[in-house]
Amino acid sequence: MKTRRIGKTALEVTEYSFGTAPLGGLYRPCPRDVGIATLQAAWDHGIRYFDTAPHYGFGQAERYVGDFLRDKPEDSYVLSTKVGRLLAPVPKDQIPNVGFVDPLPFKLVYDYSYDGIMRSVDFSYARLGLNRIDILYVHDIGVYTHGRAVNDHYVKQLRDGGYKALDQLKSSGAIKAFGLGVNEVPACLEMMADIDIDVILMAGRYSLLDRSAVEELLPLCEKRGTSITAGGVFNSGILATGAVPGAHFDYTPATDEVLAKVRAMEDLAKQAGKPLAQFAMQFPLHHPVVASVIIGTARPESLNRNMALTTEELPASAFAPFEAHTLVAPPLGDDAVRE
Repeated sequence: MKTRRIGKTALEVTEYSFGTAPLGGLYRPCPRDVGIATLQAAWDHGIRYFDTAPHYGFGQAERYVGDFLRDKPEDSYVLSTKVGRLLAPVPKDQIPNVGFVDPLPFKLVYDYSYDGIMRSVDFSYARLGLNRIDILYVHDIGVYTHGRAVNDHYVKQLRDGGYKALDQLKSSGAIKAFGLGVNEVPACLEMMADIDIDVILMAGRYSLLDRSAVEELLPLCEKRGTSITAGGVFNSGILATGAVPGAHFDYTPATDEVLAKVRAMEDLAKQAGKPLAQFAMQFPLHHPVVASVIIGTARPESLNRNMALTTEELPASAFAPFEAHTLVAPPLGDDAVRE
């Protein structure tokens, strides 16, 4: 599989990568044997960049990924995880419900400080059972997750100490790159105003449907030499399922406006004789700042089906008709919070 460079670093990642939120039991349980089989399917397809996070199943995804990669040659893969959430043990009846089925018995503690980030990295090493992490993403800092008032506190934590921790880890060679792992463009623009980062894992905001990142963020990334790893390219599923009843966009049931736009896109894909999901998977890679498209699933058959959509590369011109049906996500209100 082709590779692309992360920012100004020497680190290269495969154009398609594997996201492990589903291995943490996102919306449905993921037994260990199924998780390992899915990771093996990704490896068999040539994927060599794996992204995980403490948040995914409250440590479960990191454990699966570490178990799978442990016997692989150290220079044969790239691994990223995230900081900003620490895990604290709790009784099983106090495990928070944030979308993961049968997670490990922990609760989330947000901490973007110097000490919080250093502790998070140490805990991730232990869960992974590995002695290296290539990329660290600051996870879900922004109004989308915390709400406006609380987020100001966490941004201050990151600016006052968290960024120093990340810079020290990179300077020492403990990691090769760091950046943000978020679902919103404004958080990236705010942090990039005075902090240099190598890469942004942008979920759902640079897709065939949602072009929120196009106007300001992508030009800024080009100017600063910052890469994008594109997650959420199916926008919570609707670009894979189509505008079917119950289809989801951005983690919630799709609105009539979104359903109408996706129906129009389905018509265009049908006219081209190809599934809409093929256009969705390949679209981000036609922008020069995009280093990788992250695909997440907890079933080998789904991974095989998605990767089959990458064998025929679509030309840039194939995506032009879809532009008339794109959208930009509305601004978040003062009280917007997503756990």
